[in-house]
Amino acid sequence: MRVSLSPRSFARKPLAALTGGVLTLSMAVAGAAAVAGTAAVANAAPARPAAHTAASACTLGGGNVKHVIYLQFDNVHFTRDNPRVPSDLEQMPNLLSFITGNGTLISHEHTPLIAHTADDIVTSESGLYGDRQGVPIANEYHYYTGAMDGSSDEAGSFAYWEDPIVDYFTGFTSLPQNDSTTTMVGPDGKTPPGPWASYTRAGCNFGSVAAANTELENTVPDVPLVFGAKSADAAEAENQSDAGQAKATADYEGLSVHCARDSAVCAKYHTVPDLLPDEPGGYHGYRAIFGAKYLNPLMDPAGSHQVTNLDGQVIEDSSGNIGFPGYDGMQATNALAYTLDMQTHGVPVTFTYLSDLHDSQLDGSGMGPGETQYEKQLAAENVSFGKFFKDLAAHGITKANTLFVITSDEGDHFVGGAPSPANCDGVKIPCTYKTVGEVDGNLTGMLGAKGITTPFDVQADSAPIVYVHGQPGRAESSVRTLERTAATITADDLATGKTVPVVRYMADPVEMKLLHMITGDPKRTATVALFGNPDFWLSSGSANCGTSCVSEPSGGDAWNHGDVAPEINTTWLGLVGPGVQHQRVNNSVWSDHTDIQPTMMALLRLRDDYTPDGRVLIEIIKPGDLPAAVRLNFGLLVRLGDAYSQLNAAVGAFGLDTLRGSTFALTSDSPGDAVYNKIESGLIKLGGDRDKIVALMKAVLYGAEFGGHSPSLASPGGHQLTVTAANRLFAAAKGLLRQAAALA
Repeated sequence: MRVSLSPRSFARKPLAALTGGVLTLSMAVAGAAAVAGTAAVANAAPARPAAHTAASACTLGGGNVKHVIYLQFDNVHFTRDNPRVPSDLEQMPNLLSFITGNGTLISHEHTPLIAHTADDIVTSESGLYGDRQGVPIANEYHYYTGAMDGSSDEAGSFAYWEDPIVDYFTGFTSLPQNDSTTTMVGPDGKTPPGPWASYTRAGCNFGSVAAANTELENTVPDVPLVFGAKSADAAEAENQSDAGQAKATADYEGLSVHCARDSAVCAKYHTVPDLLPDEPGGYHGYRAIFGAKYLNPLMDPAGSHQVTNLDGQVIEDSSGNIGFPGYDGMQATNALAYTLDMQTHGVPVTFTYLSDLHDSQLDGSGMGPGETQYEKQLAAENVSFGKFFKDLAAHGITKANTLFVITSDEGDHFVGGAPSPANCDGVKIPCTYKTVGEVDGNLTGMLGAKGITTPFDVQADSAPIVYVHGQPGRAESSVRTLERTAATITADDLATGKTVPVVRYMADPVEMKLLHMITGDPKRTATVALFGNPDFWLSSGSANCGTSCVSEPSGGDAWNHGDVAPEINTTWLGLVGPGVQHQRVNNSVWSDHTDIQPTMMALLRLRDDYTPDGRVLIEIIKPGDLPAAVRLNFGLLVRLGDAYSQLNAAVGAFGLDTLRGSTFALTSDSPGDAVYNKIESGLIKLGGDRDKIVALMKAVLYGAEFGGHSPSLASPGGHQLTVTAANRLFAAAKGLLRQAAALA
């Protein structure tokens, strides 16, 4: 779920044996074939007025792709949460049939850790894990400020790409304390590459509709940062009244267009410099448009600059301010209207966020599968997608010339009682629930009841992150005692009526590094991540809980994520368009959020100025649209790619097995802490070996898929890798996976 705390904003696939011939790393690229047909739609309203549909200089996919439409849901499910109730996507047939009728839906897409909206979306946009983009802990994190008491401050993971740390503890200004890194920070301490740069460099205007951190996420510090500290826009954003902040949010947050250089479209409107000072190779002379205040004229140039949604209503916030309605207002009728208007007014690449559908749009309360309001919201979403695809087709934007990429940030764990009646299906028989809502737990009090007096801060979550004051070393006695004690906590699970362990897995900085959770800013390194029972939401509180450390308040959240659980870490990915195979539903590919970006780059024949952490999903690309090196060595590369994913992905075999090993180490209490030291040393060595093998595998995969990335294992001339060498690489990966499994 995407909620701002800012006061201003509102089962693993087995590895197969390696076979094949010589792997040829060729730079030859086959021609892409156009895909005929139009978007499948249901009954819909009349199409919106005609307009120009693309920037003329924007050429993608060898000329076959004119538009890119990327849509990312917040918590929308392909699989059923209640076996009798159709899943979210099943109840949106206009969307589901569009994907499965024209392309491929991968049913085993996976999240990074922790699995929360900000991290998941930024990972999907960039192809980078949190250790390379800065926000592995979301939707908020803590950092050590140098305070006298050694405490940490909370900061927001939702922040514009070039924002400084957005500190939630320093009042309206959100000024960071003794830390000059940007929110988005790479291993070198610099801001990572912007996910729009590959598109704008190709001559394509790139539009963001609430796509995390590619648009302004806060009024302050974002608006003064991009418009200038002395600008009239900054003055508006710094109006601290409730009305002033509501107006500034509607005017500036949530919408942006990053313009191609010398864009004739953008030249007509109010732009500011689009600054990416740390972008590899430089990024100069580019401009951007931020906010509805300046983008509504682009999206409604002939009218009153009042953008309407797909139901014909002016888009405004709850206070009546025309403009961005807030992130909870990104239902399909609004979000897809913005997307459509950008696509038909010279912005051919759009990345769009769509709001969570599991919470009531009436009062924000959590709902169970099949509840009446839940069903109404899914039905409305389905209607909006029908209108969207019809309007796109009316403007010539179809699967024949458009790459559609559609996914969800993560899955969820539902916390609630059994549905009533037992045979309810939500469609014909509505479901009701006696109890709906996560179990709130006071972690401070739980540990305090067991004698822990060491001061610490908690980033609240079903996977709470603990920051012991003073940032002590991982082997310090106070830290080890806290970890051992945390493993012993039990509590009443009010959702089930049972007493259960609260913590399932634990990761200290050694394991967090293996899970891609340690950033380039050492001040953000936490003491320990506690992956809890997903029925619980754990936070800080009083050291004395009184009568109970748990509660289950009514009207609260009922869908937990962030944690380690199959229903949370598994989601779905849909692709439609030129170069994409029509496989309907693919249940065999194991994919990861880091795979989305490189797969899009391959389909669009674009090149990054960096190498992502994922791989190209060659299994779903038409053979004729794959480079010759990939076609000639397809089976070999699939096996290498799958091994790569299991080794590198946070919830792949290596990550999950080392997490189990880490948990055993942190809970151990042997003389001299010998067990802990042995396992930690083993994890460190495994991590180093993993990183070396991953680097080699990445070079092979990207060399074949994009050319020009000749791997170090290549033969003289840099064009061939023998099967013997590839088998050695594959065997090394399998060996590491076996070692990690032995830890578990």
